Amino acid sequence: MCIEVIMCGRFTLITPLSILRKIFSIATATCDIEASYNIAPTQEVAAVIFQENKSLVKFRWGLVPSWSKDLSGKSKRINARAETISTKPSFRKAFKEKRCLILADGFYEWKKVKGGKQPFYLTLPSGEPFAFAGIYETWQDSDGSAYDSCCIITTEASETVRGIHDRMPVILEPEVLETWINPEMQDTDQLEEVLKSAYVRDLKSHPVSRLVNTPANNNPACIEPLMRTESM
Repeated sequence: MCIEVIMCGRFTLITPLSILRKIFSIATATCDIEASYNIAPTQEVAAVIFQENKSLVKFRWGLVPSWSKDLSGKSKRINARAETISTKPSFRKAFKEKRCLILADGFYEWKKVKGGKQPFYLTLPSGEPFAFAGIYETWQDSDGSAYDSCCIITTEASETVRGIHDRMPVILEPEVLETWINPEMQDTDQLEEVLKSAYVRDLKSHPVSRLVNTPANNNPACIEPLMRTESM
C-alpha cells in the first residue's frame, strides 16, 4: 500500500553492524541490523543511546510520549522541529532527558514537480553512514508492557537540499555525538545550539524511482539513480 509521504518520511540503513560499531564506538548491541532500503514510520529503527556505555537498541519510529493514553498517535510524531522542540509538550521532556542517535546512510525527500512529487535520495558526499539527532520515550500499557519509540529532529534545509525540500533532518556532526547522547547534559540552551550549528549541511542527491513511495518495496532499486530517459 502506498502511504502519504511527509518530511523526513523514509530513510535507509544498509551498512553492516560491524562497520557501525567502529564508526559510532558502540560497546553493546542488543539487536542485529538487517539492511533496509525503505525504512518507514512505525517500523523499527536502529538507535544509539548511553546506558553505562554506548548501546545499540531498536525503537519504533513515531514518538509516543509516556503520558499518552494509548498508541493511537504512534504514526503522527515521526519528526520534531528543532525550532520548537524545547517547548512542545510532546517533545520537551525527551529533548532534555532522552536523546538518541538514529543511524542511517541515506534518506529520501520528495520534490513537487508537474504531475506529482519526485523522490530524491540524499547521502553524505562520502557515502558513509551518519546519525540523525533523535529523541525517544517509553510508553507503558496498563498490563506493564513497554513500547519504545523515537522521532527525528528536523531543521531548515541547507543550500544543497533547498532545491528539493524546505526542510531536512538534523544530521549531527561527529564531534557532538557524545554530547547529544550524554544523559547528564540537560542544558536545553546548549542542546538547542547543537541543533542550530553542529549539523551537516553538505549533501549529495539524485532522483530515484517512485518505487520508494510504497514501503513494501525494500530493495536496491529504491536508491538507484533514474536513467536520463526516465521521466521525472
